[in-house]
Amino acid sequence: MATFLPRSFGLAETYFLKNGSKLAAVSASIIPSKQQVRNLNVHEYISYTLLRDNGIPVPKFNVAKTKDEAVKFAKELNSQDIVLKAQVLAGGRGRGAFKNGLKGGVRMVNTPEVAGDIAGKMLNQYLVTKQTGAAGRICNLVMVTERKFPRREYYVAIMMERSFNGPVIIASSQGGVNIEDVAAENPDAITYEPIDIVQGITSEQIDRVIKKIGLEERATEATELMNRMYDLFLKKDALLIEVNPYAEDAISGKFFCLDAKFRFDDNAEFRQKELFDLRDVSQEDPKEIEAAKYNLNYIALDGNIGCMVNGAGLAMATMDIIKLYGGDPANFLDVGGGATAQAVSEAFKIILSDPKVSAILVNIFGGIMRCDVIAEGIITAAKNLNIQIPVIVRLQGTKVNEARKLIAESGLRIVPRDDLDEAAQLVVQLSEIVSLAKKAGVEVKFDIPKPFLEK
Repeated sequence: MATFLPRSFGLAETYFLKNGSKLAAVSASIIPSKQQVRNLNVHEYISYTLLRDNGIPVPKFNVAKTKDEAVKFAKELNSQDIVLKAQVLAGGRGRGAFKNGLKGGVRMVNTPEVAGDIAGKMLNQYLVTKQTGAAGRICNLVMVTERKFPRREYYVAIMMERSFNGPVIIASSQGGVNIEDVAAENPDAITYEPIDIVQGITSEQIDRVIKKIGLEERATEATELMNRMYDLFLKKDALLIEVNPYAEDAISGKFFCLDAKFRFDDNAEFRQKELFDLRDVSQEDPKEIEAAKYNLNYIALDGNIGCMVNGAGLAMATMDIIKLYGGDPANFLDVGGGATAQAVSEAFKIILSDPKVSAILVNIFGGIMRCDVIAEGIITAAKNLNIQIPVIVRLQGTKVNEARKLIAESGLRIVPRDDLDEAAQLVVQLSEIVSLAKKAGVEVKFDIPKPFLEK
């Protein structure tokens, strides 16, 4: 049985990140530039539905919200080969474990009664996998599908890739189990075919892919698959359609898509309203959802030093320097170039909603963003939220003198620093003090002398 791939990060993306430099003959800038984007990710049953509705073969399936529905849908399959898949947006479901003790988010069962019993233990429980962290993710739905027995497995994906200025077909004869390892260890086993976005996919391109992965004897089916995948890719404004495995069933001899991953362009939300209404916010960090309301790029991390920065590159550098001085960032938070004082204030709320945070470092370079706007947001947040932990602020650039004046006259315990090294060292030291106090159950109140604030 094939491995079920991560729902948050697929082979196509992994392949280009790891092997982009080997494709330099095609493009001088082959390694994709990573940006902070929020691209819609959907559950497996939605991927199955999109494939099926576009004429691409998938096993029979349904999705259960209750134990009784799982029994009903399993009976409708009229088979002893039943698969239950927890619908959780994370990779490693098969090897994961539920917090109630149930092992595995992908289970094979042979009767509707057992299907109901197992599904009942999955539903409304948190599944912990290698990608979820210790908190896990809630399982609200269980997909009930028929099991297939793959004789041959292939990998087929269409991905939007900037190094090719458009879509590219990625395919391999080694689909299914450990396909990411195949990409890392034997990149020659994977073929790629750039598609001219204006001309569209051509029969010659499909023929080349089919020949390279050894599907000549089933060329008609494979051609139809790729044409339909590309049609779906365009219709739904997809960034990625990944089928792994595309497999031949040993019993029927027919080909099926046994697992699929989709990712969609958030810029096309206005065209794909029905699709974007399927977003499952229960699978997302509430802090990230709140940040999106204010156009803030926020990603929760495991550390205890809150970061608020403008620009993805500066944010990465800020996290690096915190690590350099022995600290651990609690988040990535980019306020962008056009943040308002309100957005900055909301950013503080989001950072402080993480109970692990014991100090905050603000590192702003004012180009488009004005430092005085940032300062106003910091002061508003400090007053309204009654911030009790140290806040170190390093501002440079546009309106920086006005910003420093606002902070100095605020009378708040905000520590300004011009030098980034000094700021990083200080925030790490103060966070350690606060963290140790928390562990000891001691309340710490900072009374920062004025000379220290003006240093």
